[in-house]
Amino acid sequence: MIVSQGFASVGTSFLGHPRNIPAIVSTNWLKGNLHRKNLVVLDVRDPTSYSAGHIPGAINVPESMWYVNPPFGPDLPWMELPPDEYLFNLIGDAGITSGSRVVVVGSTSGSLDPTMPLALHGVAGTTRVAITLLYAGVRNVAILDGGYEKWVANGYSTESGTVTPTSVTYTGEVDETMFVSIEYVGNRIGKSVIVDARDHEVYCGYDHEPWNTQDGHIPTAENLPTPELLNIEEDGAGNAVYITYKKMGTLKKMVSNAVGNNKNKEIIVYCGVGGYASTAYFVLSEMLGYINVKIYDGSAQEWTAAPEKTVKKC
Repeated sequence: MIVSQGFASVGTSFLGHPRNIPAIVSTNWLKGNLHRKNLVVLDVRDPTSYSAGHIPGAINVPESMWYVNPPFGPDLPWMELPPDEYLFNLIGDAGITSGSRVVVVGSTSGSLDPTMPLALHGVAGTTRVAITLLYAGVRNVAILDGGYEKWVANGYSTESGTVTPTSVTYTGEVDETMFVSIEYVGNRIGKSVIVDARDHEVYCGYDHEPWNTQDGHIPTAENLPTPELLNIEEDGAGNAVYITYKKMGTLKKMVSNAVGNNKNKEIIVYCGVGGYASTAYFVLSEMLGYINVKIYDGSAQEWTAAPEKTVKKC
């Protein structure tokens, strides 16, 4: 795992610019760096959970505010990138600048029931916020490994109530190449590496997800299931206590087997609606240094609903 006790350059992000914070930080790292200048701990859990207990100094901007068309709502496709103006106002109201070092904290506990694995959805929601910040030009974005639950499990202090950030006018440069359309994906089949981040059974078309019109995957897509990138600490009753990322060596091997080692080749990731794909993107781009990764935001929900698009099964 990439960790550091300081803010020296520890990798690249956003069009190849140097990072000044690791992509994934441990609870121990965060405890030792809470006092650092320009560090923003961004808690993206729901307001009730946040108010009941959070990392000292953390601000709260819930995950659902970072995209439009929330999952299971009436507007399709779900979990889409918001307009730039809205996003810039949201970031500025959180007191985040393009020079901030942001650690995104989410929930990683809960049910692992395959029909609604809330713990895995929590991980995906956290990375969704992280990649949206990257899109908006915040270069130094990290994720707290294990989320809030691991912070508590490690015995570190918490506080209740609400921390109100000081609003700023956010200015940044969006990465317009990061999110791609259904037309773009269709034109890149056979030319780019397409990665399906869903569970293998869904990728193969064996299991059906209700938001998809057809079962199967985009032609030529390789499968890199997001849940397999993670270590899950279970309670013995089908629930996650907390979830962390697998070690770097393991991630490198898994990714190499799926997409190869050419870090310059274009990779397009997608999933069901845009959650798991954000985790795969973060691992590929921010942790492992693949420099030409894109996200198909409409994902399988949009693709399988388009009459002219085809899918393949295993």
